[in-house]
Amino acid sequence: MMKYLQNLGRSLMLPVAVLPAAAILIGIGNWILNFAADSTIATFLTNGGLAIIGNLGILFAVGVAIGMSKEQDGAAGLSGLVAFLVVTNLLNVGGVAGLQGIEESSVNPAFESIENVFIGILSGIVASMMYNRFSEVRLPDALAFFSGKRLVPIMSAAAMMVVSAALFFVWPVVYSGLVSFGTGISDLGAFGAGLYGFFNRLLIPTGLHHALNSVFWFNVAGIDDIANFWASEGEKGITGRYLAGYFPIMMFGLPAAALAMYHTAKTKRKKQTASLMMAAGFASFFTGVTEPLEFSFMFLAPLLYVVHAALTGLSMAIAAMFEWTAGFSFSAGLVDYTLSLGVPIANQPLMLVVQGLVFGVIYYFLFRFLIVKFDLKTPGREDDADEQGEEVGEAESLDATDGAKKDETAEMAEKIYEGLGGDENVTTVDNCVSRLRLEVNDMDKVDQDKIKSTGVPGINVVGKHNIQVVVGTQVQFVADEIRKLRKK
Repeated sequence: MMKYLQNLGRSLMLPVAVLPAAAILIGIGNWILNFAADSTIATFLTNGGLAIIGNLGILFAVGVAIGMSKEQDGAAGLSGLVAFLVVTNLLNVGGVAGLQGIEESSVNPAFESIENVFIGILSGIVASMMYNRFSEVRLPDALAFFSGKRLVPIMSAAAMMVVSAALFFVWPVVYSGLVSFGTGISDLGAFGAGLYGFFNRLLIPTGLHHALNSVFWFNVAGIDDIANFWASEGEKGITGRYLAGYFPIMMFGLPAAALAMYHTAKTKRKKQTASLMMAAGFASFFTGVTEPLEFSFMFLAPLLYVVHAALTGLSMAIAAMFEWTAGFSFSAGLVDYTLSLGVPIANQPLMLVVQGLVFGVIYYFLFRFLIVKFDLKTPGREDDADEQGEEVGEAESLDATDGAKKDETAEMAEKIYEGLGGDENVTTVDNCVSRLRLEVNDMDKVDQDKIKSTGVPGINVVGKHNIQVVVGTQVQFVADEIRKLRKK
């Protein structure tokens, strides 16, 4: 179950990756509107961005279907779209009114928002299940045209009709539950925003933080913070509440923590630590991708990670309390922050920089104090045995290549694959934004020291057969190289 949920979390990142395009279009459009209120170009760009934001349900249906299918095939994506169209046409206000024989005005309000991310995710899951089950089925000769992948959209439509029949009764209950949960948090005001930020960080190791995010960021429970911010809708100082507090953490707090870990590293390992911390810190500041940095200390020093989660919650609460808001479509880095400055509903966003500078100081001195006080084994402070293991790993890599100059990414992939046990042990290879997600036959055959010798920020064993290797923003290229190795 954990593996399935983590795969779902990874699949959610595929449609989320489309959102920066919307942010760029809407951000540029709003900047132009600040100087020319009647600009045709600005309207053109803004509407283009809103076309993405306004169809997130479809994007998630297609993205999840592809991500959860065993071969990540385009036929699965088409099936996800088919499944989404079936349920949203059967259960929209007009469809429900026809089924119940009542006026549209009397339909349960839950069905007014049936075209949402939750239904998109559900459609994608159903389609992926149909793909995994029927993509290789051979029908009798008379029906052979519909065999294999052609059968998948048909079965997805049929399955989604059954699901729609269940949703006809279940969706009003589910919807009211989600709304109650979201409303319960939102009714707590700034404190609720803080609780959300705290639990968001705690769920990062499992990859299940995406499920929590969907309640607040998308139109699952009516909050829809991302879409409302970029559309500049809602109440100024309130819209963006579940986004703004991340900027001080990702742009200032975590990079400062990286500096603290570098300064507390052992002298003979400072150079290697500097390389890791600089890359991870820059990724956090510029793009808002924090996993390479967080995974570098998450399992080495769990105490620090809990402190980080608490500070994130505090940042969210402070930003919400003072109603300082900015927004993001992908993550709370410099790129999204800059684009959000031109959105009319942004409220005193420059104060988030001031807050970030304060949090940077807090992160640096608190992390440095805790690391030294409790002798925490953050990067660069591992025991000598670990260091020797890495040195041996590096020597083995040089011998294996016979001194030949190899591409850095290919060399990293080769060493990671060897550490995993190679063809005999690795059964599946996948990746999300920053992590390799792998399935192995025998975890005892995995040489974690050899994998760590490549300089990866962290390793996460999530079961008897599942392991994650945190690589960073270049993870796709490492995954591609590993797939090439598997074909040889």
